[in-house]
Amino acid sequence: MLPSTWQKRLVDMNITTLRTNDIQWADYVFISAMYIQKESVNKIIVECKKFNKKIVVGGPLFTQEYSNYPQIDHFVLNEAEITLPLFLNDLNAGQPQRLYKTSEYADLSLTPVPDYHLLSRGKYAYMNIQVSRGCPFSCDFCEITSLLGHKVRMKDTHQVIEELEVLYNLNWRGPVSIVDDNFIGNKKEIKNNLLPAMRKWMQIHKYPFEFSTQATINLADDEELMSLMIETGINATFIGIETPDEVSLQDCNKTQNKNRDMLQDVKKMQKAGFKVSAGFIVGFDSDSPTVFQRQIDFIQQSGIVTAMVGLLNAPKNTRLYQRLKAENRLTTEATGNNTDSTMNFIPKMNYKELIEGYKKIIQNIYTTRPYYKRLRQALLDYNCLYRRKIKINLSLLRAFFKSVFIIGILDKGRCEYWKLVIWTLSNRPGSIIDAITYAVYGYHFRTVYGLRNLKR
Repeated sequence: MLPSTWQKRLVDMNITTLRTNDIQWADYVFISAMYIQKESVNKIIVECKKFNKKIVVGGPLFTQEYSNYPQIDHFVLNEAEITLPLFLNDLNAGQPQRLYKTSEYADLSLTPVPDYHLLSRGKYAYMNIQVSRGCPFSCDFCEITSLLGHKVRMKDTHQVIEELEVLYNLNWRGPVSIVDDNFIGNKKEIKNNLLPAMRKWMQIHKYPFEFSTQATINLADDEELMSLMIETGINATFIGIETPDEVSLQDCNKTQNKNRDMLQDVKKMQKAGFKVSAGFIVGFDSDSPTVFQRQIDFIQQSGIVTAMVGLLNAPKNTRLYQRLKAENRLTTEATGNNTDSTMNFIPKMNYKELIEGYKKIIQNIYTTRPYYKRLRQALLDYNCLYRRKIKINLSLLRAFFKSVFIIGILDKGRCEYWKLVIWTLSNRPGSIIDAITYAVYGYHFRTVYGLRNLKR
């Protein structure tokens, strides 16, 4: 969306560092960030001010907290399709304003194809595309609707196909994440138009990509939709399960998860051909001390290998935030980090008991033995109906041997690792790559949560 006459550099600090000469080279430094990147943002601002560079910011962090950044030159907030052209027009006229924001939502049919050429694509495991914005549901802890609204807005099918073409022509071959917060928010449109077109494109191009996405649990209710997604190459989905407790689901307005057997829903999706990952939360007002073991049991029985368990936090502008503010229970701003054992409000449960229960969940699902047990369950439940042909290259071989050396030889859980390899070759030989990949995930989780020295 920036003028084609501009010289542009994209510095993604997830994969590289911001160099001083990048700042010196630029006339304007544009920053987009989320809550968890606050500390990094503050460092960037200090560096930019050293060289008297103009700073333009946008994205979720600044849209929610622009009043906390008096040192910023220009705020281009909300959705850039609306506010960025206003800024660029004023800049061209020599009269840029400090603040651009809107209460309107963008027409995504006008959204251009991202400039993927700016990416150092060799440094990424995934490429990303976005199909829609907004969610029809109203979970009280979720900031998506406050940022993007309840109405699901979608790109036209031809726009999505054009993005796939661009990635294909840039020689990307591999995973592509559809980053929509709820891919099935508009079932009719994706079933009747988008997925048939994507499936046809994938067939013509001999399935160059493997897609993952995010959806709600009611995906399990629609066998036709699940089949169509699998035929298109979407074989992995993240589900917000949150809790098996019906009262907590009621309290947080997670209506789509209520009055259903979520364990069986997960099994349905796995049988349909999806690798299911999921999010879980503890710390709801109605949670009792029994919730911790219930979460452990659900996760282990479900075969959900990647279970993202976090303590409840209240992001700004959510209904939860407003309620807790009215109850004078807020203590600080949310960090955006679901692994740092922090909360930004006073919970109803004893805080020490809650933290200990949370740590109990993490230890019981990510220490070596229960993790590999759950992984074997996942490989049994997962009905692989789509598998992209993987071209063996030097990079892949290096990663494989590195994983064998670190996890199979150096790691304290190496016995469980070799049990998994032998079991997989005996029972699910076609899933050996998945098994090794998930073993790497497990090592990562044990490292993140500080569990590598535990022998359980």
